[in-house]
Amino acid sequence: MIIKSKQRVADHGEVFTPAWMVEAMLDLVKEETERIDSRFLEPACGSGNFLVHIMMRKLAAVEVKYGKSDFDRRHYALLALMCVYGIELLTDNIKECRENVLEVFAEYLQLQRADDFFLAASHVLAQNIVHGDALTMRTQGNEYITFAEWGYLGKGKYQRRDFRLDVLTGSAAFSAEDSLFAQLGKHEIFQPVRTYAPMSVRELAAHTVADEAGRGNQ
Repeated sequence: MIIKSKQRVADHGEVFTPAWMVEAMLDLVKEETERIDSRFLEPACGSGNFLVHIMMRKLAAVEVKYGKSDFDRRHYALLALMCVYGIELLTDNIKECRENVLEVFAEYLQLQRADDFFLAASHVLAQNIVHGDALTMRTQGNEYITFAEWGYLGKGKYQRRDFRLDVLTGSAAFSAEDSLFAQLGKHEIFQPVRTYAPMSVRELAAHTVADEAGRGNQ
């Protein structure tokens, strides 16, 4: 295991899994890691050791399936990124995690920072990599952790629906029970807290531009 400091280990139990061990663990679920639309959540994602390697595997799958079409390659690469999630307690780690995953994505598509796909990916990671506590299922602002579920509709359009993490985990446990009402509960509880209109890459990118402008005016 790799550590940043003994104090951080004592305060937060923070250790980092080396790359060789990450790869060995991901090999246990190899088929899922190579599915473009399979979703992964790392509840203590640190600087992104697992998410970076998952992203690499997903992008390799994108290249195999869509490498001959630049349009499909770029849009399915973004979908792959949309399917990785993390929660992290420490501020420096979450910043590094977003940057590390974004770097893998940008390198694969050879993106500049002003590219719409780069900006769209930045916006997605701001939603998917959450600054909070997985145990309490709340953000640093003490709000319920909400995750965006992204889907690719084709023709360059994406659908976003937001779900509360505590509701998702609670309904998963409920539906696993041997109950006559298990399926009814699953149907009624798995409801998004918000559904958005379909968005293009340019529209997703505009959110990042607006956020950066807002921070600049503060």
